[in-house]
Amino acid sequence: MCGISGIINFNGLHAESQNEIRKITSALAHRGPDNEDFFSSPMVCFGHRRLSIIDLSEDANQPMQADSGNVIITFNGEIFNHEEIRNLLSSKYKFETDHSDTEVILHAYKEWGIDCIKRFTGQFAFAIYDKERQEVFLARDRIGQKPLYYSENENGLYFASEINALFKSGCFKKSINPNAVYDYLTYLTIKAPETFFNGISKLEPGH
Repeated sequence: MCGISGIINFNGLHAESQNEIRKITSALAHRGPDNEDFFSSPMVCFGHRRLSIIDLSEDANQPMQADSGNVIITFNGEIFNHEEIRNLLSSKYKFETDHSDTEVILHAYKEWGIDCIKRFTGQFAFAIYDKERQEVFLARDRIGQKPLYYSENENGLYFASEINALFKSGCFKKSINPNAVYDYLTYLTIKAPETFFNGISKLEPGH
């Protein structure tokens, strides 16, 4: 288990964005006690709290960058077939880690673009920023085992592994979503993208 976070504003991040991403990421400390780090650009910033499982080295810290910093990822989860994909790509791409599945995702994205997701067997939630394309995309595994929440305001799109982390940014006020409460009391579940709070959405599984 790790914690991921990010702020995306294609009109340019405002002055408080650095403080906001640190507050969001700090709220995820219990998900990843082994390392905390950040990536920041004029329009995108990512945060990451790491729980080291597959690759214990510092080389596997996140947010991780590839292609001279043109592709950046913050990732929570595990790609079960990462060694198989690494073997497919190793003749074309130079791997800096011994067995980090995070680095496998980066090179798979470089090879197949967003369709790389079709190659993965595992549980995951991640965000990739492609500087050259000026695109960011968020992805969640097919079953939805790893959580990913997001919200928007006048400053941009915010995302995190937990709802509470978004509130810690100070950018959003808690407001109960009565429809979600009704669904939970009726079905004992809330179907994504709905959550208990107005304005906070959950990325649907396989999206």
